[in-house]
Amino acid sequence: MALKTDLYIDGKWVKGSKTVPVRDPSDDSVIAEIQVATEKECDAAVDAAYRAFPEWAKTAPRFRAEILRKAFEIMIAEADSLAEIVSRENGKVLSDAKGEILYAAEFFRWFSEEIVRVQGDFRKSPSGDKRIVVTHQPIGVSLLITPWNFPAGMATRKIGPAIGAGCTVILKPAIETPLTALAIVEILERAGLPKGVVNVVMPTPAGPMVSRMLHDPRVMNLSFTGSTEVGRVLLKEASDRVIRCSMELGGNAPFVVLDDANVDEAVKGLMIAKMRNGGAACTAANRIYVAKKIASEFTTKFAKAMSELRMAPGREPGAQLGASVSKKERDKIADLVSASVKGGAKVETGGVLPEGPGAFYPPTVLSVAKDNEILKHEVFGPVAPIVTFDSDEEAIKLANDSDFGLISYVYSGELGRAIRVSEAIDSGMVAINRGVISDPAAPFGGNKQSGLGREGGFDGIHEFLQTKYIGVEI
Repeated sequence: MALKTDLYIDGKWVKGSKTVPVRDPSDDSVIAEIQVATEKECDAAVDAAYRAFPEWAKTAPRFRAEILRKAFEIMIAEADSLAEIVSRENGKVLSDAKGEILYAAEFFRWFSEEIVRVQGDFRKSPSGDKRIVVTHQPIGVSLLITPWNFPAGMATRKIGPAIGAGCTVILKPAIETPLTALAIVEILERAGLPKGVVNVVMPTPAGPMVSRMLHDPRVMNLSFTGSTEVGRVLLKEASDRVIRCSMELGGNAPFVVLDDANVDEAVKGLMIAKMRNGGAACTAANRIYVAKKIASEFTTKFAKAMSELRMAPGREPGAQLGASVSKKERDKIADLVSASVKGGAKVETGGVLPEGPGAFYPPTVLSVAKDNEILKHEVFGPVAPIVTFDSDEEAIKLANDSDFGLISYVYSGELGRAIRVSEAIDSGMVAINRGVISDPAAPFGGNKQSGLGREGGFDGIHEFLQTKYIGVEI
């Protein structure tokens, strides 16, 4: 698959003001030089989306659905080539990259099915004087901002419902991983998407250009996935024009293992919950709370499983843990571990920077006190701090001791007990006896400072629709 490196505006691949390199984090080699957008290109993208909106909004839902379905089919057929792009620019191993592509494609399939089933309402008013008609209409030009950790999944999770709803969009992918997003947009082009419906810009620095687009009166909606810190800034920017926002922000997920849990199954689940995507996921288990009764056995088995992972460049055969997206991100992980150890953490395995090139950090397990500083941070990497607890009540209190509430994990041998603990934990999603629950057919989103709104499921398309009530005289 030939790499696309240009901006995509109004159905054309165009040049920007200059180029910047996209690097392979496993060896720092340059993969490609991508075009950088300035005010001119960002304005042109908004122009194109605004011009395309009236006609696109009027298209039949089935017409939009068929384009998404075709894009799904192309992504599945070309999954191996797309996975190669993801692995090269992101650093993750090929198995993770292939899994992401299949997951990403499912958003196109799910919303191709969902957009033809958006329901309205028709009923007599309680007073009997009129009919109440409720319908849903596309909100308009939407700005989509995606992160580097899932460059395919986060793009399709926003593009699918947005264009399915009848909106037109400007996509701004992360500057570290733009090649995947560009490849997906090229697939949409091949699937028959009309010009102007999707536009892609890569400004750097991004802040001023994003602010400019948010202050353009033609932009009506913002969908952002990224850190809570950046999300707060964007919410303030969006408030100037009261732009509607959906925000999928940071997480600091607790993984609670109750004393009646099957230890081997809990270790297996944690390996998925912690090490999917090398730990660089907002859903990654970051705070491991284990009942004191089983803590020694659990820690020993988990540390052994982590130590046996093979760390290598993502496309190398047998690699199980690839590089972080950059040395800057890798160094953040290393600094958090060093500070944790200085604060009293015991290293069970890992914890030492490897020699040689690449942004690698080894699988690391720490035994820490419940007040260790690392528990306050979302570690975007292969680091698992373990804390012991004495009772279910203490586990719940520890799990809720965070400003974040995206996802939680609970392992128990008794379903009723697991559900009681799950209901008491303040998070938007809870996985019981599973290491992963993300699904295009389920609502994804968090509580507290983990975000606003939901993506996927029945809710996802409504982030791009506005409700209209029509009162009809009878």
